[in-house]
Amino acid sequence: DAASIAAHYGSVSVGTFAVAIAYLSSREIFYEEYMALFVVILEIPAILVGIVLAKGVSKETNWKSVGHEVFLGKGVVLLVGGLMIGWIAGPDNIKGIAPLFFDCFKGILALFLLEMGLITASKLTALRQYGFFLLAFGIIMPIIFGTMGVFLGHYMELSLGGTTILATLLASASYIAVPAAMRISVPEANPTLSLTASLGITFPFNILAGIPLYLHIASITS
Repeated sequence: DAASIAAHYGSVSVGTFAVAIAYLSSREIFYEEYMALFVVILEIPAILVGIVLAKGVSKETNWKSVGHEVFLGKGVVLLVGGLMIGWIAGPDNIKGIAPLFFDCFKGILALFLLEMGLITASKLTALRQYGFFLLAFGIIMPIIFGTMGVFLGHYMELSLGGTTILATLLASASYIAVPAAMRISVPEANPTLSLTASLGITFPFNILAGIPLYLHIASITS
């Protein structure tokens, strides 16, 4: 269970990343366009570390299935595929699909957040069984990781927006790619614990308060 939670929080949330992008764009705050690469880069190592924490390097682990989920899972394929399409098409050719992927972004994001809200509400009942430790963990850890991300962003000389996005990624937790990989590689882990913490607590906290907090910390420490 501990290794599974570590993998969830070592990975990143694409949904939280999308909200951070929309939040900064609405305030006309510049951020480096290559920040989307961090979503892909940070997704894979966390899964592998979580497996090693749970089982070590064991022959019993079905590495073929795990590798398929890590490198060819739907989330990873969509992320990498989207980056490749944008890179190959270039800024001029991408204008043809801009109405769908750019103009409709906020509307689709709103529907996505409503769906996530329904899923989140279904997970909160686990707090009755596992106590408020998950509640404290799901709020305190993002603040710690987000603050670390701010100082890391300053060290990397990122812009204010880029630093905020990096802090948001470090503060977020996966609830799409990692659960699928953990289900295959660490089936004995209780998914309710990790999903309640990552999706039921950390995700709404970051959306409601975390992203503005990380922007504020980045601005006062720059």
